[in-house]
Amino acid sequence: MPPSQVVAIIAVALSLLLGPSNALAAEANVAVAANFAETAREIAAKFEARTGHKAVLSYGSSGQFFTQIANGAPFDVFLSADAELPQRLVADGLAVAGMRFTYATGRLVLWSATPGLVDGKGAVLRSNRFEKLAIADHRTAPYGLAAIETMRMLGLHDRLGPKLVRGTSITQAFQFVQTGAAELGFVALSQVVGEKGGSRWLVPAAHHAPIDQQAVLTRRGADNVAAKAFLQYLKGPEAKAIIRKYAYEVR
Repeated sequence: MPPSQVVAIIAVALSLLLGPSNALAAEANVAVAANFAETAREIAAKFEARTGHKAVLSYGSSGQFFTQIANGAPFDVFLSADAELPQRLVADGLAVAGMRFTYATGRLVLWSATPGLVDGKGAVLRSNRFEKLAIADHRTAPYGLAAIETMRMLGLHDRLGPKLVRGTSITQAFQFVQTGAAELGFVALSQVVGEKGGSRWLVPAAHHAPIDQQAVLTRRGADNVAAKAFLQYLKGPEAKAIIRKYAYEVR
C-alpha cells in the first residue's frame, strides 16, 4: 500500500477516535429568551464540546422573536420564555409539530440592589419607599406579564402604574435595577441567583400563571441536524443540571 494511503487511513481513524469530525459538524441559529441567556451560553458550550455542532445564540424578548420568525427570520430553534408563542408557531405551520417541549419553568422575583429595601413578603410594594419599579414589557416578555398578574393579584396594579419603568426585555428590566435607574424591579430568579447583597422577595408561584418555557424546532430548522441535536441535548441530564444551577425548575 502506498505511504500516502496509509497516512490517509490513519488520519480518518484518529478523527473517529478523537471526537466528532469537523466535516460532519453543523450550525443551528437559536433564538433565546433574554432571561435564559447565561444558561444557554453554558449549555451551548457543552453541546459543542460533546457533539461538534455549534449553536449560534441570539438573545431578546420572546414576543419579538415570535414576530421575527413569523416574518422569515433565519432561526432554526426558538427557546421561548412561555408556552403560548411556541404553540402559536406550530398552529401557524411555522414550527414542527411534535418537537415542542418545556425545557424549564422560571420563577419571578422582586429584587433590589439595595440591602433591606425588599422584605421577605413583598410589603415594600405597598410603601412609599421607592419611586421606580422596573418590569419587562408585558406585551413581548412573559416575565413582564407575570409581573402584571402579580400586581393585579395583590390589588396594586393601578396604584403602581405611575411608577413602572418598562424594559424591552427582562434583561433591560434587570439592568434598570442594577444601575439604580429603578430602586427595585420584577426580574427572573435566574438573573439574581449569583448576585451578592441586595434584597429580594421570591414571588409565590400562585400569584401568576406558570412560567413554562418551551422550546420548538422551526420550519426552517426541520432538516438541520445541529438544531435537532441541540433540542435532544437540551432534554438530557447534562443540560438539565445546568438549568437547575440557574434556579429553574426542570421536569
